[in-house]
Amino acid sequence: MKQPGFTLVEVALVIVIIGLLVGGFFKGKELITQAKIKNIESTFESVAKALYTYQERYHALPGDDKEATRFDPNIIIPSTQNGKIDGLFDSTIENEESRLAWLHLRYAGLIPKTFIDNPQQSNSQLQEQPRNIFNGIIGVSNDLNINGARLKIGERMPGIFVGFTNIPGDIAEILDLTQDDGLADSGRVRSNEANYQDKTLVYKVYFYL
Repeated sequence: MKQPGFTLVEVALVIVIIGLLVGGFFKGKELITQAKIKNIESTFESVAKALYTYQERYHALPGDDKEATRFDPNIIIPSTQNGKIDGLFDSTIENEESRLAWLHLRYAGLIPKTFIDNPQQSNSQLQEQPRNIFNGIIGVSNDLNINGARLKIGERMPGIFVGFTNIPGDIAEILDLTQDDGLADSGRVRSNEANYQDKTLVYKVYFYL
């Protein structure tokens, strides 16, 4: 006996269901991407607020604070106090000011506890930069010119910035578009690349305060 085939209505229903499943998958990916973008933006705002609060409260920048022993007599203070957070924002050099900044912020209670894996960490461990949602570094420093950011010829941007490493190309571009002008080498959001055309790269993104 010949088996009946699918009717047009049944075929149409299957196509609709497949379309909904595919659409739901891509919509889910979009929502996850948006959540990660919001996370980077809110992290920047939290770190910027911590930096401003520290400066207002102690009249010094974290990492450059010669009176940081107010928190603990054994705390490390910078060898140079020049009103700047010196060093590379993603530095791995212990006691560099860009790392001492995190030590001072944590002692001041200005960094959320979620940034700290173990509340009993040593001074050395408390200098570790926090990780961002893409498992890169969140760092602070005081000079884009020495930290790999793209600048115009002769341009100087010596103020404080918050930097993020390991940011996917499409995310880096969206961050620049939503927070600034979408150009990697201008405005208050910069990148270490000349543009965001190569989406296979991971970028360093710098938010200038």
